[in-house]
Amino acid sequence: MKYVYPACFYKEEDGRYSVEIPDLNLATFGDDLPDAIYMASDAATGRILHILKDGEALPKAREQKDIMPEDGTGFVSLICVDLDAIKASHDDALVKKTLTIPSWLNQAAERKNINFSSTLKDALIEKLAQ
Repeated sequence: MKYVYPACFYKEEDGRYSVEIPDLNLATFGDDLPDAIYMASDAATGRILHILKDGEALPKAREQKDIMPEDGTGFVSLICVDLDAIKASHDDALVKKTLTIPSWLNQAAERKNINFSSTLKDALIEKLAQ
């Protein structure tokens, strides 16, 4: 499911951008405009996931034309949250894998009651962190 909300972007004196997403009652910032867009989408994702997890209704997004920057110096743009992509990247569904190891290693691990799935998962997480 994709959600689109209008966001107000304000360029600060130091070159950074502050962002408000009024319909989600959110504020964030970025070091530059691309970072601010990313941060706005990331913050909106967190808020939407929290609202849905709590079983609440999502706030209706207003039309972009109906949002006005507070002091007239900012601009309004739309940000998109793709929950399907987020869910896919954080999917904890178990996947069966077949692997091949030497017989001696299998026997030694079984004697020590080592959980193969847990050990493989931990090793993969460690390897990915490198």
